[in-house]
Formats: sequence, structure tokens, C-alpha cells
Amino acid sequence: MLTKKQWDVCLDEIAKMFPDAHCELVHKNPFELVIATLLSAQCTDVLVNRVTADLFQKYKKPEDYLAVSLEELQNDIRSIGLFRNKAKNIQALSKMLVDEYGGIVPGDRDLLTTFPGVGRKTANVVVSNAFGIPALAVDTHVERVAKRLAMNRWKDTPLQVEEKLMRWTPRERWCDVHHQLIFFGRYHCKAQKPNCPECPLLSMCREGKKRMKENE
Repeated sequence: MLTKKQWDVCLDEIAKMFPDAHCELVHKNPFELVIATLLSAQCTDVLVNRVTADLFQKYKKPEDYLAVSLEELQNDIRSIGLFRNKAKNIQALSKMLVDEYGGIVPGDRDLLTTFPGVGRKTANVVVSNAFGIPALAVDTHVERVAKRLAMNRWKDTPLQVEEKLMRWTPRERWCDVHHQLIFFGRYHCKAQKPNCPECPLLSMCREGKKRMKENE
């Protein structure tokens, strides 16, 4: 397993590789970020941004999503995976925002997770990016990197990955590290073709060393 000292080195190297890592979901406010992040489940940010370019022109506030039929909203996001369930959650979330929060997205992770379709990962993304509150959202990229580097075990849950990340990463770096790990996983340590030969973390990476040996 990776040591804490090695993890510190990994963080610094990844930060050098992706110093400008950022949220790639296009949004103008916390509400748009909630919707975009909800839509991004099992879907690429590229596709979500393509859909929300028109969606956010049509729907400006929670009330707008409630003013149309479920079928119309489903049609607006039809190109996104799980669009039926996501449309249902968007309307339920919008109703809860209007009825209980005056249409304003709360900047509290625990409150956000009570909204339909909003899990811990989505809530962490929103509080971190929209409110500047330190959080470490664990998506598929973050989870994969943590497990390939053997910071976590393969059987660990996303919550266990998040908890260890929080213990081993300085709190003031959480927001930046979240984005840097995503960029590292999305553009370098890819799911199918990780760039192990040119990786500065290879000497510390269990999975990378295994892959390199297999390719000898």
C-alpha cells in the first residue's frame, strides 16, 4: 500500500502536471451546477455541456422546470443517459427548492444530499465549486487513481476513498486536489489506456508497474 509520504509526493507531481485543473461543467450559478452535476452521472462532461447549452437558456430557475410537463423535460435531455429518471429528479429537486428554500440552493452538503438525485459526490462538487467549501468529491476518475496507486484497496467504497483522501490531504488543498485528480484520471491515468510509460508516479504505482511488466 502507498505510504502517506508517497501520497504527498503524488499530490505534488499531479499538481505540477495539471496546475490549472478546474470544474469542466459549464455553469453560471449554484443551481445550474446542481443540474449539470446531476446530469453528469454515468455521462461525460462534454455531452452534459452540449445539452445544458440549450437547457440553461430555456430553464433559468427552479420554477421553470416545474412549468413544463415531465415529458417535455425528458425530451430536452433525451441524449443523456438515464434521462427519464434524471428528468424526474430535476423536477422533484426543483419543487423542494421552491417549497422549502425559496428557490435558493443551500451551501450545506448534508442538506443537499436530502434533495432527489443528489448524492454525496454531487453535494461535494456543489459546495466545493459553488461555495468554496473544502470538499473532496470522489467520482470514477478519483476512485480509479486512488486504487491504482494503492492508496485504497480495490474493494473500498467511494466513501472509504473519500475518508482516506480527507485524512491524507491537507484541508486547504481539498478543492484543488479534487480537480487535479480528476484531470489526472481523465487525461493521463485513463481507464482503458493509462499513460504508464510517461507517468512520473510509476515508481510508486502498483498498477502501473504491473502493467509495464506485462508489456515487456
